[in-house]
Amino acid sequence: MRKTTLPPKQADYYGSNLTSSPAAYETLKAHFEDTGLEPNYYDLIVTGDLGSLGHEIVTDLFDRDGVKLSNYNDCGLLLFDRDTQDVHAGASGCGCSASVLCGYLLPGLLSGRWKRVLFCPTGALHSPTATMQGESIPGICHALALEGGN
Repeated sequence: MRKTTLPPKQADYYGSNLTSSPAAYETLKAHFEDTGLEPNYYDLIVTGDLGSLGHEIVTDLFDRDGVKLSNYNDCGLLLFDRDTQDVHAGASGCGCSASVLCGYLLPGLLSGRWKRVLFCPTGALHSPTATMQGESIPGICHALALEGGN
């Protein structure tokens, strides 16, 4: 497992890594390194659910590496309208990711809207014992390369 270390200024700004964004960043980075693929190989890269703050963190971390993710979005940003709904940072990672995958991404792949989607659902490994002992809550992320369409 890799650990992302943010520069002190960013660590303070991002609440000392309290989201799953570092896990998403590390998973995406490892995927590109392991496969030799560039982000633009995919028509769409989607994390979920990091919400607006998490999306900004992942984008900032890749910007720091000199990598632009022009085809990157997040399930929370796709599912909710931040202008008309009071959702703040996002929603439930598993529910939001599943809804976007089944209701938007898979139909888009089957219709040929996209040929390649990198779907990266995120989550937190909550443990009542760890929380009571003052431990941090680890964030996780999986990468699924989906291909379809005509």
